[in-house]
Amino acid sequence: MPRLSLTPERTLPQDAPAAALLGRIWRPDVAGPAIVTLRDGMVVDITRAFPTSRDLCEAPGPAAALRAAPGEPVATLADILANTPVDGRDPARPWLLSPLNLQVVKAAGVTFAVSMLERVIEEKARGNPAAAATIRGEIGKLIGDDLSKLKPGSPEAMHLKEVLIRQGAWSQYLEVGIGPDAEIFTKAPPMSSVGTGFDAGLHPSSTWNNPEPEIVLVVASDGRIVGATLGNDVNLRDVEGRSALLLGKAKDNNAAAAVGPFIRLFDAGFTLDHVRNTTVTLTVEGEDGFTLEGSSSIAKISRDPADLAAQMIGPHHQYPDGAALYLGTMFAPIKDRDTAGGGFTHKYGDIVTIAAPELGALVNRMKRTDHCEPWTFGTSHLMRSLAKRGLL
Repeated sequence: MPRLSLTPERTLPQDAPAAALLGRIWRPDVAGPAIVTLRDGMVVDITRAFPTSRDLCEAPGPAAALRAAPGEPVATLADILANTPVDGRDPARPWLLSPLNLQVVKAAGVTFAVSMLERVIEEKARGNPAAAATIRGEIGKLIGDDLSKLKPGSPEAMHLKEVLIRQGAWSQYLEVGIGPDAEIFTKAPPMSSVGTGFDAGLHPSSTWNNPEPEIVLVVASDGRIVGATLGNDVNLRDVEGRSALLLGKAKDNNAAAAVGPFIRLFDAGFTLDHVRNTTVTLTVEGEDGFTLEGSSSIAKISRDPADLAAQMIGPHHQYPDGAALYLGTMFAPIKDRDTAGGGFTHKYGDIVTIAAPELGALVNRMKRTDHCEPWTFGTSHLMRSLAKRGLL
């Protein structure tokens, strides 16, 4: 399989020197993870000020707190990135991790018109990719392919719902796509996400799957949206297409929640309005020579990010350690890969790059879930590690 290659130029936001970047690394010298930021090209350990990324995100002003935190330089970012991919990793030197730790990983589904249509197609195709092209045309004739201006829950949306029900074309995915209530589910438990440079997992039972390039909001326990990063909400289309009740099997698998490279905390130079207008690009490069490229703006989202966060956390849903919220995929790859009309599915070894100028690039290689690094370091291990270092 091809090896991943990470560099600071490829990884960081275009305006990295001005950005408040929060990350995590593994430090072999202390046998545990560390909270870090970047200063003049150096990765600086600020764990003594903030033992977890959750603690920093709970601060009244996380970006200012990060900039003011005393720290210990560990290594250059270039050296840490070079040591992050598992192939050739030196276990005696530090490597980058997902920037999340105690936050629960949540995801919003069916928040873009194009992905909503693909979910309807999955449902109608019952997990069969060969039927998808025909169904895509039939559904498109009924409802079109541009619903981005249709406000979920509005009178216009409810009228469309009535029309589709009369024509027998209503779907549970249309319900959450244009109805009043968003689909928000648990993507992965705390501590389980993988970062840039890691292998991302595909369950071997799946034969129809794809990357889902998304922006991920980082939300404090009181509901404040404090920053954002990139995510790949790896999806098994055939599994979810068979039944929506298999969502857990389709979404929550080993190494199937990729997040990173850093959390960019909100400040005067980067706000939720910047997120609302961010363009995210997707590139898939296969060992077979296949390439796929696409891009889309989050401005096309049908539900505002703040509304999605408010539906996730509040009086009826509390997350004392905060949460990370995937905002929904902007597009579903449908480019034919092997056969005409066969659509897209991953092959092991695919290199997936999800990037945005303001957030950098998240790069992962696709492998079987049971061939990715196993998840062995959980919350209890983190607590014991911090206690042993005198940080609790």
